[in-house]
Amino acid sequence: MLLVSCSGGDDGEGRQRPMPEVGFVVARTSSVPVSVELAGRVAAFEMSEVRPQVTGIVRRRLFEEGALVRAGQTLYEIDPRLYRAATAEASANLNSAIANAEATRIRAERLKPLAEAQAVSLQEYTDALAAARQAAAAVQQSRAQVQTADVNLQFTRVPAPITGRIGRSLFTVGALVTGNQADPLAVIQGVDPVFVDIQQSSAELLSLRRSLAQGGAAPASAEVALVLEDGSEYDLRGVVQFSEVMVNAATGTVTLRARFANPQGLLLPGMFVRARFDQAINTNAILVPQAALSRNARGEASVFVVGADDKAIEHKVTADRALGTDWVVTKGLSAGDRVIVQGLAKIAPNAPVRAVPASKPQVIGPPPAQKRG
Repeated sequence: MLLVSCSGGDDGEGRQRPMPEVGFVVARTSSVPVSVELAGRVAAFEMSEVRPQVTGIVRRRLFEEGALVRAGQTLYEIDPRLYRAATAEASANLNSAIANAEATRIRAERLKPLAEAQAVSLQEYTDALAAARQAAAAVQQSRAQVQTADVNLQFTRVPAPITGRIGRSLFTVGALVTGNQADPLAVIQGVDPVFVDIQQSSAELLSLRRSLAQGGAAPASAEVALVLEDGSEYDLRGVVQFSEVMVNAATGTVTLRARFANPQGLLLPGMFVRARFDQAINTNAILVPQAALSRNARGEASVFVVGADDKAIEHKVTADRALGTDWVVTKGLSAGDRVIVQGLAKIAPNAPVRAVPASKPQVIGPPPAQKRG
């Protein structure tokens, strides 16, 4: 009894527990980039199949497999002898048609004054004039046949349609190729620059467009960074060029296409990569230090704020991602809220606190004097 009386004081009052002191920061809206990391696949900037236009036997292959070829460079030579003969025949037919046209024209010119003088019948002159015109038309046909024969002769040398890396040859020397065959002779792919096709779910894209429409977000720069299959980052940055205007019904995704320079040929068509880029800027986000945020067993995030009556009030918030040492809070806080970041272990919900700015050093003094009886 005596000990209790001495510790509690003569007035019967026990020791009062001191009000906990907490440090707070004032919540302010910030412009935070909305960064995404999506799967993608490298695609050739250009791709062309090398195909024969005429039928014949392949006499020579004039390139190294896997080498860089230039547009217009001859890749294959098809036996040209039949096509040279066809060109010569067409030229001879043209000369014959020219000679016949000249003869019929002169005959029609000679019959004209005779027909006017009624020395020959008008029908005979009309027939001669028609024959001259038919002969002139035959000349034009023969010229077209010569041009066709020349084109076919040129097609015996198969050129590269584009500049790029050529793959393996699917036909060897001595193989018979045709102008309407299903398989190409080889495939050329342009690999500098290259495209990266990025897949994003239509739900994410819809949410982003709604934020842009409501003013909660602003468009960001379209610079893209690549993470390669081995985890390393590609040295050069790319640029998003466009997004597809329709959703893939099988996957529910929309394709975004980015363009990357590839001077060393490190990016190969078909390679899987990860693309990181800022798709927009959230202009209403609030950054909260990571120490101020806690999560329950269900993963729900919450912070404590100092209420108007200097009590610790718990707020449920939405914080889906971190930025540096802060959480990006998109719901649950307003600009001007005093978020408690220090002394969280000493407070309870709705308990009174003594709030000071987190930057202000806390003064640690001696405990309050106790009353003794």
